[in-house]
Amino acid sequence: MYIVAALYHFTPFPDPAAIRGPLTDIASVHNVKGTLLLAREGINGTIAGSRAGIDAVLAHIRALPGCASLDWKESTAASAPFPRLKVRLKREIVTMGQPDVDPRASVGHYIAPEDWNSLISAPDVAVIDTRNDYEVAIGTFKGAVDPLTKTFRDFPAWWEENKERFHNKRIAMFCTGGIRCEKSTNWLLQQGVPEVYHLKGGILKYLEEVPAETSLWEGECFVFDGRVSVGHGLQEGPHLLCHACRRPVMPDDTHRPEWEEGVSCHHCLSETTDEDKTRFRERQKQITLAHARGERHLAGED
Repeated sequence: MYIVAALYHFTPFPDPAAIRGPLTDIASVHNVKGTLLLAREGINGTIAGSRAGIDAVLAHIRALPGCASLDWKESTAASAPFPRLKVRLKREIVTMGQPDVDPRASVGHYIAPEDWNSLISAPDVAVIDTRNDYEVAIGTFKGAVDPLTKTFRDFPAWWEENKERFHNKRIAMFCTGGIRCEKSTNWLLQQGVPEVYHLKGGILKYLEEVPAETSLWEGECFVFDGRVSVGHGLQEGPHLLCHACRRPVMPDDTHRPEWEEGVSCHHCLSETTDEDKTRFRERQKQITLAHARGERHLAGED
């Protein structure tokens, strides 16, 4: 059983590159894998490993300047959800593309999972899902607005085009683990929206703590690891991943004529060229050969 820890923390890192080496070393020593992003604004990522390994990496992060109050969400996976470790330097730990956004200055009101149902059921509250369209497609909260954004960078433009829809409404926002809402609520406050709320700990914390029988969540929650999706109790969901377009599909979708493993699915068949598909087929061939030899092929698991 693997422990999966999803984390983020906004704090100034004057020299993220200096943090990268020691963090990579401690994770490698303990065989912890996953992705961690470092930027001047802080740290974000998801890692998986043994209990002792995760504890060691989290202790190292909490010892970094300004990270003593680091919070994280834990779940489990029956098989390794990541094939390798990546510790990357970025301009932003979650990319919104709004240089004036600073979650350390102000954010919306945090709403605990046990209070979320009451808030979003109020008639004067508009609930907005800040995730990408393919994430929303497999699950969201009942009645939530889907902005149909391809990336988080699209959200500010969507708001500008649609803000009149939410006149005199309180705004409640949510995302997978909470990090997008740190930025989106700060941005809405800058735009003059007076009452902005967001789900503390994100969907993952809600699914962990709120029983299915009283839940307003519908479907599964997309996660960026080998499990693909999780449901209530953070149990692994039924979805698979199309390794051509990185979108989630259901097992029955693999019987559709558009499905070719590693090459296409019903979402992306028309989105790639014949040259792309030829390249994908060669990649899939190498993955299949590696598995036949009893070896792991990172391109097929990453």
